[in-house]
Amino acid sequence: MSAPAPVLTTARLELPLWSADVVADLRAGRRRPEWHADFPRTDDVDAATLWADGDPWGPRSIVRGQTVLGSIGFFGPPAPADDGVPEAELGYGLVPEARGWGFATEALGAMTAAADAAGVRLRASVHPDNTASLRVLAKGGFTSLRGSDGEGQLVMVRPLPGGVAGRGASAASLETPPGGAE
Repeated sequence: MSAPAPVLTTARLELPLWSADVVADLRAGRRRPEWHADFPRTDDVDAATLWADGDPWGPRSIVRGQTVLGSIGFFGPPAPADDGVPEAELGYGLVPEARGWGFATEALGAMTAAADAAGVRLRASVHPDNTASLRVLAKGGFTSLRGSDGEGQLVMVRPLPGGVAGRGASAASLETPPGGAE
């Protein structure tokens, strides 16, 4: 299984893995000049607890130009699911000003492509009333509903391309944006 690259790129975004310095600043509550005024959000600080040095399956920044607008990442390396297929959990979020511009969909596309290349199914958890994130996940190919988790979130699964049975997605905690925008 191949690991995702340290920096994933899209037409408008870069998704670099967090460094030890970034994580230290997040944990200590220090600001960085490249961070949007509303970054980090509580979920971003929480994601720092998932960081492990050198883990290509960890949290990443969502960067447009020079500005960090949010975070996206796997909640650790893939592990075999009940059916034996490698599976990883995924989560993301953007500062309010960055929602509604397609950045979440674009960043998710880069992450799903990396997971597909590694042969990893993805899972994402989302609150049922978070219509914007449900829309983003649907655009990203999260088509199967596995049920709900202990917090009442829907667990969505993204099958791997090619229709391989049992292949699917990673669980993510996604926040509801104001006005239903991503």
